[in-house]
Amino acid sequence: MLFDPAAHERLTDRPWSEARARAAIGAIVADAEGAFDAQALWPAHPRDEEEGPLPAVTSLYLGASGVVWALAELERLGAVELRRSWEATAVGLYERYLAAPDFGEAVPSLWMGEAGILLAAHRLAPARWQEERLLACVRANVANPSWELMWGSPGTMLAAQVMHERTCAEVWAEAWRESAERLMREWRDVVWQQDLYGRAVHVLGPAHGFAGNVYVLARGSRLLADAGRAELEARAVAVALEYARRDRDGAQWPPAVEQPGGSSGGVRTQWCHGAPGIVASLAGLAPGDRRFTDVLVAGGELTWRAGPLAKGPGLCHGTAGNGYAFLKLFARTGDERWLARARAFAMHAAEQVERMRGAHGRGRYTLWTGDLGTALYLWSCVTATAAVPTLDSL
Repeated sequence: MLFDPAAHERLTDRPWSEARARAAIGAIVADAEGAFDAQALWPAHPRDEEEGPLPAVTSLYLGASGVVWALAELERLGAVELRRSWEATAVGLYERYLAAPDFGEAVPSLWMGEAGILLAAHRLAPARWQEERLLACVRANVANPSWELMWGSPGTMLAAQVMHERTCAEVWAEAWRESAERLMREWRDVVWQQDLYGRAVHVLGPAHGFAGNVYVLARGSRLLADAGRAELEARAVAVALEYARRDRDGAQWPPAVEQPGGSSGGVRTQWCHGAPGIVASLAGLAPGDRRFTDVLVAGGELTWRAGPLAKGPGLCHGTAGNGYAFLKLFARTGDERWLARARAFAMHAAEQVERMRGAHGRGRYTLWTGDLGTALYLWSCVTATAAVPTLDSL
């Protein structure tokens, strides 16, 4: 087995309905707007407090900046009309973070620290001071030994690229290249070695390792020389092919080089670790490489065979995140079955949101683990687009 059946649940038989998807998005947004408190922000969900109580989290991945950004993004995309303005809240979250960092000390990280909070505030209410502080975060994170997206330089590189797109200022391209050059130098082995949470590991998935690093480098490839893009694609494709574990029509990747996995218990099938994240992160590479397309399609087949995740509907380790693999394959191949499968997962994710709200009496107010990321995925299925939140769009 290339996946753990106990980690998944049977797919709903509810057919795709754009009206249901839109209604689910509207319900998620209304619940989030209604649950906000200016002092407490949004309450932490029990599923996010499994390792202990959380403070009023402000950062992008798990906190208020992610919720505010998602609400504004849904309105920008035309999915909803908000009942209130969130600009002042977005701007105020930065000082609040500095006064009481989410996880003990202020860090420059995109998802877990200053960079993401600043980037979200700049999107809603841009100011020069945000740009100056964000540039300092990018430069401060160049040599972060985690070498991954969540905490390390790939995340702040992504912030630099987004700011280059917004401002066209060359200083952002220079900052991106400084991090990119160091990141490529650190790619010494088959994949990067992460110094992560006190241990050395070679992670393959996008949140903490290889696939996320490659995604960020490829997203900014216009800032690389042509030779750099060619080298990146060749090395990335070789790694993806080498570590793919195949069966009759599926492909799976272990969480890390150190965890090759001899049974279904050694793998995970979710965006952060396993086939869905590998496919979603690398599907834009080497479009003419048939062998690479075949292994990505096999990763999509494995994700479909496994079914929706029992953990819930969210992006990082939930049904919506897995569904983005299907949308990316639809974009790569044009095969309508991938859009149909993405929409089937969307209906299931909407049901999971409803079930969890009923069980806990409230929503899960986060971007990457909760309802707001699910709402963005539902909208991606309505519009048949494949923009992963805070990666393809920010």
